[in-house]
Amino acid sequence: MQSPKTVAIVTETIHDVRVIPLDASPHVASSVQTWLGDSRGHWEGDTLIVDTTNYLPGVFMNVSTDKLHVIEKFTRTGTDGLRWEITIDDPGAWSKPWTAMIPLRHSKEDIYEYACHEDNYGLYGILAGARADERR
Repeated sequence: MQSPKTVAIVTETIHDVRVIPLDASPHVASSVQTWLGDSRGHWEGDTLIVDTTNYLPGVFMNVSTDKLHVIEKFTRTGTDGLRWEITIDDPGAWSKPWTAMIPLRHSKEDIYEYACHEDNYGLYGILAGARADERR
């Protein structure tokens, strides 16, 4: 989703929403660290550039440090396609920055609530308790 001052990226897993300011404001103080980091975005032509810092240590692949810096580039490749390029720079975890590109496509499918069922062990316990109540 996009407004003139922000872009919001909704992630199906864990219901996360990244709100990315596009107003050229600086990153928050480095002492403020979150799971999603602190993102700032701007446009370079048709490409959205997102610069993210201030991650909690270990948030990326369980090896990242507080030095993690991520640059993402989102570029439309057609009416249903998006190129997502991500550069990971963390001198505390890797010897040099590395980049991956992931092609994304539009889906007409609904986004559903993510719910962890603990391999359905929780559901088993709930149903077992309900059956025990019924027997009583």
